[in-house]
Amino acid sequence: MQLTSSASIQIQKPIEEVYEGIVNPEMMTKYFISESNGRLESGQDLLWKFPEFDERFPITEVVVEENTSIFFKWDPDTIVYIKLEAFSENSTVVKITEGDKDYSPENLAWLISNTGGWSNFLACLKAYLEYGVELRKGAYDFMRK
Repeated sequence: MQLTSSASIQIQKPIEEVYEGIVNPEMMTKYFISESNGRLESGQDLLWKFPEFDERFPITEVVVEENTSIFFKWDPDTIVYIKLEAFSENSTVVKITEGDKDYSPENLAWLISNTGGWSNFLACLKAYLEYGVELRKGAYDFMRK
């Protein structure tokens, strides 16, 4: 049995704006990460930092198809695939899958955590792009104590 984390949401913005919101580190720091050493582009290796953690996380094997999809690994075993689909002229569906991992108690915990994490990513992206609201700001300060 394979475990795959997945989440999706519809954002009331054109696909070009949603794509830019995901690949542009200046925008990503408003709703997801606190630092990145570059833009999500094919062939780039990046380091992401999150406000709630001290360590930096490597993003490797990035493959991007503009306004369509983003693929990367964030550890040797974990592949993330983000697909963008125009729902209408001013609306985009974002679908994220991460995995696949063999069934085990440890991987089941990963599935639950990362599915929630990607749902949070999408909700924060939607709030930021549609309303300029930074939902993550201060949301995880309690984890640093």
